[in-house]
Amino acid sequence: MKKFFSVADVENLSLIVKEALEQKNNPHANEQLGKHKMMGFVFLNPSLRTRLSTQKAAMNLGMNVMVMNMDKDGWALETQDGVMMNGTTVEHIREAAAVMGEYCDILGLRCFPGLKDKEVDYSEDLFSKFAKYCNKPIVSLESATRHPLQSLTDLITIIEHSDYSFYENNQQFVANGKKPKVVLTWAPHVKALPQAVPNSFSEWMCKAQAQGLIDFVIAQPKGYELNPDFTLGATIEYDQKAAFEGADFIYAKNWSSYADYGAMPAVEGQWMPTLASLENTNDAKVMHCLPVRRDLELGSDILDSERSLVVKEASNRVWAAQVVIKRILEANK
Repeated sequence: MKKFFSVADVENLSLIVKEALEQKNNPHANEQLGKHKMMGFVFLNPSLRTRLSTQKAAMNLGMNVMVMNMDKDGWALETQDGVMMNGTTVEHIREAAAVMGEYCDILGLRCFPGLKDKEVDYSEDLFSKFAKYCNKPIVSLESATRHPLQSLTDLITIIEHSDYSFYENNQQFVANGKKPKVVLTWAPHVKALPQAVPNSFSEWMCKAQAQGLIDFVIAQPKGYELNPDFTLGATIEYDQKAAFEGADFIYAKNWSSYADYGAMPAVEGQWMPTLASLENTNDAKVMHCLPVRRDLELGSDILDSERSLVVKEASNRVWAAQVVIKRILEANK
Protein backbone atom coordinates (compact mmCIF):
# COMPACT_ATOMS: atom_id res chain seq x y z
CA MET A 1 0.00 0.00 0.00
CA LYS A 2 1.53 3.30 -1.12
CA LYS A 3 -1.28 5.58 0.12
CA PHE A 4 -4.70 5.40 1.73
CA PHE A 5 -7.41 7.63 0.34
CA SER A 6 -10.39 5.41 -0.53
CA VAL A 7 -11.66 1.85 -0.76
CA ALA A 8 -9.93 1.68 -4.15
CA ASP A 9 -6.65 1.35 -2.23
CA VAL A 10 -7.80 -2.01 -0.80
CA GLU A 11 -8.40 -5.03 -3.02
CA ASN A 12 -9.65 -7.71 -0.62
CA LEU A 13 -11.78 -6.31 2.21
CA SER A 14 -11.85 -9.58 4.12
CA LEU A 15 -8.05 -9.72 4.28
CA ILE A 16 -7.59 -6.21 5.63
CA VAL A 17 -10.30 -6.76 8.26
CA LYS A 18 -8.69 -10.06 9.30
CA GLU A 19 -5.31 -8.33 9.54
CA ALA A 20 -6.79 -5.48 11.59
CA LEU A 21 -8.34 -7.95 14.06
CA GLU A 22 -4.96 -9.69 14.35
CA GLN A 23 -3.44 -6.30 15.25
CA LYS A 24 -6.16 -5.90 17.87
CA ASN A 25 -5.29 -9.26 19.41
CA ASN A 26 -1.56 -8.44 19.48
CA PRO A 27 -1.11 -4.65 19.30
CA HIS A 28 2.69 -4.61 19.67
CA ALA A 29 3.60 -7.57 17.46
CA ASN A 30 5.02 -5.28 14.77
CA GLU A 31 6.56 -2.53 16.89
CA GLN A 32 9.97 -2.99 15.22
CA LEU A 33 8.43 -2.13 11.87
CA GLY A 34 8.21 1.59 12.63
CA LYS A 35 11.30 1.95 14.80
CA HIS A 36 13.18 5.21 14.10
CA LYS A 37 10.42 6.32 11.72
CA MET A 38 8.25 9.42 12.01
CA MET A 39 4.57 9.90 11.23
CA GLY A 40 3.37 13.47 10.85
CA PHE A 41 -0.24 14.53 11.39
CA VAL A 42 -1.56 17.65 9.70
CA PHE A 43 -4.95 18.85 10.95
CA LEU A 44 -6.78 21.65 9.23
CA ASN A 45 -9.91 20.82 11.24
CA PRO A 46 -10.65 19.58 14.78
CA SER A 47 -10.37 15.91 15.64
CA LEU A 48 -10.77 13.65 18.66
CA ARG A 49 -11.03 9.98 17.64
CA THR A 50 -9.07 10.28 14.40
CA ARG A 51 -6.20 12.09 16.06
CA LEU A 52 -5.91 9.94 19.19
CA SER A 53 -6.53 6.58 17.53
CA THR A 54 -4.12 7.14 14.66
CA GLN A 55 -1.40 8.45 16.98
CA LYS A 56 -1.84 5.37 19.17
CA ALA A 57 -1.72 3.09 16.13
CA ALA A 58 1.52 4.65 14.91
CA MET A 59 3.09 4.33 18.36
CA ASN A 60 1.96 0.70 18.63
CA LEU A 61 4.02 0.14 15.47
CA GLY A 62 7.08 1.76 17.08
CA MET A 63 6.80 5.10 15.27
CA ASN A 64 7.40 8.56 16.67
CA VAL A 65 4.67 11.09 15.92
CA MET A 66 4.45 14.85 15.32
CA VAL A 67 1.18 16.78 15.20
CA MET A 68 0.62 20.05 13.35
CA ASN A 69 -2.65 21.95 13.89
CA MET A 70 -2.47 24.28 10.93
CA ASP A 71 -5.17 26.63 12.20
CA LYS A 72 -3.14 27.32 15.37
CA ASP A 73 0.46 26.26 14.79
CA GLY A 74 1.15 26.99 11.12
CA TRP A 75 1.15 29.78 8.59
CA ALA A 76 -1.90 30.49 6.46
CA LEU A 77 -1.47 28.33 3.35
CA GLU A 78 -1.80 29.39 -0.26
CA THR A 79 -3.00 26.50 -2.44
CA GLN A 80 -3.38 28.17 -5.82
CA ASP A 81 -0.55 28.43 -8.34
CA GLY A 82 0.27 31.53 -10.34
CA VAL A 83 -0.87 34.06 -7.75
CA MET A 84 1.11 36.84 -6.11
CA MET A 85 1.02 36.16 -2.39
CA ASN A 86 0.35 39.72 -1.30
CA GLY A 87 -2.71 38.90 0.79
CA THR A 88 -3.32 36.93 3.99
CA THR A 89 -1.56 33.71 2.97
CA VAL A 90 2.04 33.41 4.15
CA GLU A 91 3.31 30.05 2.89
CA HIS A 92 2.61 28.11 -0.29
CA ILE A 93 1.49 24.50 -0.10
CA ARG A 94 4.36 23.53 -2.42
CA GLU A 95 6.97 24.45 0.20
CA ALA A 96 4.92 23.54 3.27
CA ALA A 97 4.08 20.00 2.12
CA ALA A 98 7.60 19.44 0.78
CA VAL A 99 9.17 20.42 4.11
CA MET A 100 6.79 18.16 6.04
CA GLY A 101 7.81 15.31 3.75
CA GLU A 102 11.45 15.97 4.63
CA TYR A 103 10.68 15.48 8.31
CA CYS A 104 8.29 12.51 8.09
CA ASP A 105 8.13 9.01 6.65
CA ILE A 106 4.31 9.03 6.44
CA LEU A 107 1.94 11.98 6.51
CA GLY A 108 -1.67 11.93 7.69
CA LEU A 109 -3.87 14.80 6.51
CA ARG A 110 -7.33 15.93 7.66
CA CYS A 111 -9.28 18.62 5.86
CA PHE A 112 -12.97 19.45 5.37
CA PRO A 113 -15.01 20.83 2.45
CA GLY A 114 -16.26 24.39 2.27
CA LEU A 115 -19.74 23.13 1.23
CA LYS A 116 -20.10 26.11 -1.08
CA ASP A 117 -18.59 24.95 -4.38
CA LYS A 118 -19.26 21.33 -5.31
CA GLU A 119 -16.67 21.30 -8.08
CA VAL A 120 -13.92 22.63 -5.80
CA ASP A 121 -14.72 20.23 -2.95
CA TYR A 122 -15.06 17.15 -5.13
CA SER A 123 -11.81 17.92 -6.96
CA GLU A 124 -9.98 17.15 -3.67
CA ASP A 125 -7.48 19.82 -4.71
CA LEU A 126 -5.96 20.37 -1.26
CA PHE A 127 -5.48 16.68 -0.55
CA SER A 128 -4.08 16.01 -4.01
CA LYS A 129 -1.55 18.83 -3.72
CA PHE A 130 -0.36 17.69 -0.30
CA ALA A 131 0.10 14.18 -1.66
CA LYS A 132 1.98 15.49 -4.68
CA TYR A 133 4.35 17.88 -2.95
CA CYS A 134 5.16 15.99 0.26
CA ASN A 135 6.67 13.13 -1.78
CA LYS A 136 5.86 10.62 0.98
CA PRO A 137 3.04 8.10 1.54
CA ILE A 138 -0.08 9.92 2.70
CA VAL A 139 -3.04 8.70 4.76
CA SER A 140 -6.42 10.40 4.63
CA LEU A 141 -7.61 11.34 8.10
CA GLU A 142 -10.74 12.66 6.34
CA SER A 143 -10.96 14.76 3.22
CA ALA A 144 -13.61 16.86 1.50
CA THR A 145 -15.40 13.79 0.12
CA ARG A 146 -14.27 10.71 2.07
CA HIS A 147 -13.33 9.37 5.51
CA PRO A 148 -11.78 5.98 4.70
CA LEU A 149 -10.33 5.16 8.13
CA GLN A 150 -13.80 5.57 9.62
CA SER A 151 -15.33 3.34 6.96
CA LEU A 152 -12.72 0.62 7.41
CA THR A 153 -13.42 0.82 11.14
CA ASP A 154 -17.13 0.40 10.46
CA LEU A 155 -16.57 -2.71 8.37
CA ILE A 156 -14.28 -4.17 11.06
CA THR A 157 -17.00 -3.52 13.65
CA ILE A 158 -19.75 -5.09 11.54
CA ILE A 159 -17.73 -8.25 10.91
CA GLU A 160 -16.57 -8.46 14.52
CA HIS A 161 -20.17 -8.28 15.78
CA SER A 162 -21.60 -10.76 13.27
CA ASP A 163 -21.35 -14.49 12.72
CA TYR A 164 -18.68 -15.04 10.07
CA SER A 165 -16.05 -17.68 9.34
CA PHE A 166 -12.82 -16.90 7.51
CA TYR A 167 -11.90 -19.35 4.75
CA GLU A 168 -8.18 -19.52 4.03
CA ASN A 169 -8.61 -21.11 0.60
CA ASN A 170 -10.30 -18.04 -0.88
CA GLN A 171 -9.13 -15.51 1.73
CA GLN A 172 -12.70 -14.47 2.47
CA PHE A 173 -15.10 -14.00 5.35
CA VAL A 174 -18.36 -15.86 4.79
CA ALA A 175 -21.50 -15.29 6.88
CA ASN A 176 -22.70 -18.32 8.78
CA GLY A 177 -26.28 -17.99 7.64
CA LYS A 178 -27.93 -14.86 6.30
CA LYS A 179 -25.63 -12.03 5.32
CA PRO A 180 -26.08 -9.06 7.67
CA LYS A 181 -28.35 -6.31 6.39
CA VAL A 182 -26.65 -2.95 6.90
CA VAL A 183 -28.69 0.27 6.67
CA LEU A 184 -27.23 3.76 6.40
CA THR A 185 -29.92 6.20 7.50
CA TRP A 186 -30.00 9.97 7.25
CA ALA A 187 -30.56 11.63 10.62
CA PRO A 188 -31.40 15.24 11.56
CA HIS A 189 -28.90 17.94 12.52
CA VAL A 190 -28.90 21.66 13.30
CA LYS A 191 -26.45 22.56 10.55
CA ALA A 192 -25.33 21.38 7.13
CA LEU A 193 -22.71 18.63 7.38
CA PRO A 194 -20.34 17.27 4.72
CA GLN A 195 -21.07 14.13 2.72
CA ALA A 196 -17.63 12.63 3.46
CA VAL A 197 -18.69 10.03 6.02
CA PRO A 198 -21.83 8.79 4.21
CA ASN A 199 -19.99 8.88 0.86
CA SER A 200 -17.19 6.79 2.25
CA PHE A 201 -19.43 4.43 4.21
CA SER A 202 -21.52 3.83 1.09
CA GLU A 203 -18.47 3.26 -1.06
CA TRP A 204 -17.05 0.68 1.36
CA MET A 205 -20.37 -1.06 1.97
CA CYS A 206 -21.09 -1.29 -1.76
CA LYS A 207 -17.74 -3.00 -2.24
CA ALA A 208 -18.41 -5.24 0.78
CA GLN A 209 -21.73 -6.19 -0.80
CA ALA A 210 -20.03 -6.92 -4.12
CA GLN A 211 -17.58 -9.18 -2.27
CA GLY A 212 -20.45 -11.10 -0.67
CA LEU A 213 -20.08 -9.79 2.87
CA ILE A 214 -23.31 -7.84 3.47
CA ASP A 215 -26.54 -6.51 1.98
CA PHE A 216 -26.64 -2.71 1.88
CA VAL A 217 -29.53 -0.23 2.00
CA ILE A 218 -29.57 3.58 2.21
CA ALA A 219 -32.56 5.32 3.83
CA GLN A 220 -32.88 9.02 3.10
CA PRO A 221 -35.47 11.77 2.63
CA LYS A 222 -36.09 13.19 -0.83
CA GLY A 223 -33.44 15.75 -1.70
CA TYR A 224 -30.66 14.03 0.24
CA GLU A 225 -29.44 11.66 -2.47
CA LEU A 226 -25.67 11.22 -2.39
CA ASN A 227 -23.38 11.45 -5.39
CA PRO A 228 -24.35 8.28 -7.30
CA ASP A 229 -20.66 7.45 -7.84
CA PHE A 230 -20.56 6.40 -4.17
CA THR A 231 -23.79 4.38 -4.04
CA LEU A 232 -23.50 1.98 -6.99
CA GLY A 233 -25.18 -1.28 -5.99
CA ALA A 234 -26.97 0.08 -2.91
CA THR A 235 -30.72 -0.25 -2.47
CA ILE A 236 -32.21 3.22 -1.97
CA GLU A 237 -35.26 3.71 0.28
CA TYR A 238 -37.19 6.88 1.11
CA ASP A 239 -39.17 5.16 3.87
CA GLN A 240 -37.03 4.61 6.96
CA LYS A 241 -39.39 2.05 8.46
CA ALA A 242 -39.30 -0.05 5.29
CA ALA A 243 -35.51 0.22 5.15
CA PHE A 244 -35.19 -0.94 8.77
CA GLU A 245 -37.21 -4.13 8.15
CA GLY A 246 -34.97 -7.07 9.15
CA ALA A 247 -31.87 -4.87 9.53
CA ASP A 248 -28.93 -6.15 11.54
CA PHE A 249 -26.98 -2.87 11.69
CA ILE A 250 -28.25 0.71 11.55
CA TYR A 251 -25.69 3.41 10.79
CA ALA A 252 -27.09 6.86 11.57
CA LYS A 253 -25.50 9.96 10.07
CA ASN A 254 -26.54 13.40 8.92
CA TRP A 255 -25.45 14.89 5.62
CA SER A 256 -26.38 17.89 3.51
CA SER A 257 -27.73 17.83 -0.03
CA TYR A 258 -25.44 16.90 -2.91
CA ALA A 259 -27.72 18.10 -5.73
CA ASP A 260 -28.51 21.42 -4.04
CA TYR A 261 -24.99 21.49 -2.74
CA GLY A 262 -24.66 22.11 1.00
CA ALA A 263 -28.36 22.88 1.45
CA MET A 264 -30.71 21.33 4.01
CA PRO A 265 -34.02 20.64 2.24
CA ALA A 266 -37.11 20.48 4.45
CA VAL A 267 -37.87 16.99 5.75
CA GLU A 268 -41.22 15.53 6.73
CA GLY A 269 -41.68 12.90 9.40
CA GLN A 270 -39.50 11.44 12.13
CA TRP A 271 -35.98 10.47 11.03
CA MET A 272 -34.14 10.29 14.36
CA PRO A 273 -33.71 6.59 15.25
CA THR A 274 -35.08 5.57 18.66
CA LEU A 275 -35.59 2.18 20.27
CA ALA A 276 -39.22 2.29 19.11
CA SER A 277 -38.12 2.71 15.48
CA LEU A 278 -35.98 -0.44 15.75
CA GLU A 279 -38.95 -2.73 16.47
CA ASN A 280 -39.06 -4.23 12.97
CA THR A 281 -35.29 -4.84 12.79
CA ASN A 282 -33.41 -8.04 13.55
CA ASP A 283 -32.38 -6.71 16.99
CA ALA A 284 -30.22 -4.26 15.08
CA LYS A 285 -27.06 -2.83 16.54
CA VAL A 286 -26.71 0.93 16.06
CA MET A 287 -23.59 2.73 14.87
CA HIS A 288 -22.46 6.34 14.51
CA CYS A 289 -19.04 7.81 13.73
CA LEU A 290 -19.25 10.32 16.63
CA PRO A 291 -19.52 13.04 17.79
CA VAL A 292 -23.26 12.53 18.04
CA ARG A 293 -25.88 15.06 19.14
CA ARG A 294 -28.07 13.16 21.59
CA ASP A 295 -31.82 13.28 21.01
CA LEU A 296 -31.30 15.02 17.69
CA GLU A 297 -29.37 12.51 15.56
CA LEU A 298 -29.87 9.49 17.82
CA GLY A 299 -32.14 8.91 20.78
CA SER A 300 -30.45 8.65 24.18
CA ASP A 301 -32.51 5.50 24.71
CA ILE A 302 -30.44 3.84 21.96
CA LEU A 303 -27.10 5.36 22.96
CA ASP A 304 -27.52 4.23 26.56
CA SER A 305 -28.63 0.73 25.61
CA GLU A 306 -26.84 -2.47 24.68
CA ARG A 307 -27.92 -1.87 21.08
CA SER A 308 -25.35 0.91 20.73
CA LEU A 309 -21.94 0.06 19.26
CA VAL A 310 -20.66 3.64 19.11
CA VAL A 311 -17.94 3.30 21.77
CA LYS A 312 -16.77 -0.11 20.55
CA GLU A 313 -16.80 1.29 17.02
CA ALA A 314 -14.63 4.22 18.14
CA SER A 315 -12.25 1.81 19.87
CA ASN A 316 -11.76 -0.03 16.59
CA ARG A 317 -10.44 3.19 15.02
CA VAL A 318 -7.03 2.19 16.40
CA TRP A 319 -6.94 -1.11 14.54
CA ALA A 320 -8.16 0.36 11.26
CA ALA A 321 -5.38 2.94 11.41
CA GLN A 322 -2.82 0.39 12.55
CA VAL A 323 -3.39 -2.03 9.71
CA VAL A 324 -3.18 0.82 7.18
CA ILE A 325 0.04 2.24 8.62
CA LYS A 326 1.51 -1.28 8.88
CA ARG A 327 0.81 -1.97 5.21
CA ILE A 328 2.37 1.36 4.18
CA LEU A 329 5.47 0.69 6.26
CA GLU A 330 5.82 -2.78 4.75
CA ALA A 331 5.47 -1.42 1.22
CA ASN A 332 8.06 1.30 1.79
CA LYS A 333 10.86 -0.54 3.60
